[in-house]
Amino acid sequence: MKAARLHDYDQALILDEVDEPALTGPHDVIVKIGAAGLCRTDIHIRDGDWKAVQQAAELELPYTLGHENAGWVHEVGSAVDGFDVGDAVILHPLITCGRCRACRAGDDMHCADAAFPGLVVDGGFADFMKTGARNLIKLTGGLEPAEVAAHADAGLTAYHAVKKAAAILHPGTKAVVIGAGGLGHIAIQCLKAMTPAEVIVVDTSEPALKLAEQIGADHGVLAEGSEVDTVKNLTDGAGAEVVIDFVAERGVEKRAPEMVRNAGTYYVVGYGGSLDVLTHTMIFREINIVGNLVGSFNDLAELMTLAAQGKVTLHTATYPLDAINDAIADLEGGRLQGRGILIP
Repeated sequence: MKAARLHDYDQALILDEVDEPALTGPHDVIVKIGAAGLCRTDIHIRDGDWKAVQQAAELELPYTLGHENAGWVHEVGSAVDGFDVGDAVILHPLITCGRCRACRAGDDMHCADAAFPGLVVDGGFADFMKTGARNLIKLTGGLEPAEVAAHADAGLTAYHAVKKAAAILHPGTKAVVIGAGGLGHIAIQCLKAMTPAEVIVVDTSEPALKLAEQIGADHGVLAEGSEVDTVKNLTDGAGAEVVIDFVAERGVEKRAPEMVRNAGTYYVVGYGGSLDVLTHTMIFREINIVGNLVGSFNDLAELMTLAAQGKVTLHTATYPLDAINDAIADLEGGRLQGRGILIP
């Protein structure tokens, strides 16, 4: 089969001919990949930002990237029940053990004995991928793999943050979304579907802001140096109850806390920057800073319900697998609006 693999850090991916994955355990499932989402994390991986994690996991290059995957069941292990060959599925991004305390609590992303396809084991930039039965969610309501693949990480991450924020977003509150790209455009729809909050979107791109308003944003703010003041003006000078930051680098993480009202919460989703908030500010403004790591299996199942209801849709551009490096270049160059999807 064909697979887009990383042979060395800071180098383009190479399309190789490799053996198809094989079942090695009774709970294994081989999935025929129908679509795989391209994520900015794939760029961080290529650039070696995850090298220490991969070395700790004893990953050897070359290996196959791709952690946003959907497709059809191709083969199942002897103990797998409830899935048949041909079933359309989306894959939770983490292969989990099901036995540890985190798994028992439904907090899959903190599984004590997990494997992350596309990061520390072979992922879905290929014709086929091996995963575990615990990680499959059947697609219903007419959903197709290419329509939802990016929800396996981008959508799941956005949904997880909004689900946490929803508890404090009652009528009359305001939520700021920083970055209306691959994750942000999903978060906007989740906020409108799950909360009564007024949604303010901040982005450097006018086309991205136009899309944000088309999918439900109440206000679009062009980030050109005065975005903090504009958000303050839109929130009666107080700031927003919730700020969800899908950028959190290049200085954005310095300005974002200034958009949060006293006793409000700053949700950090993007990464690459560094937070430096005075303890005095934390205490006297009583603001909260909350990290966000993808989401649980149940979060993904709930998001698939919203997708099947047509309340959350992905805006995508598709590429054949052999155009993987073109897709990466478009993502790096800011030419992708929404999410890039690779079709084997």
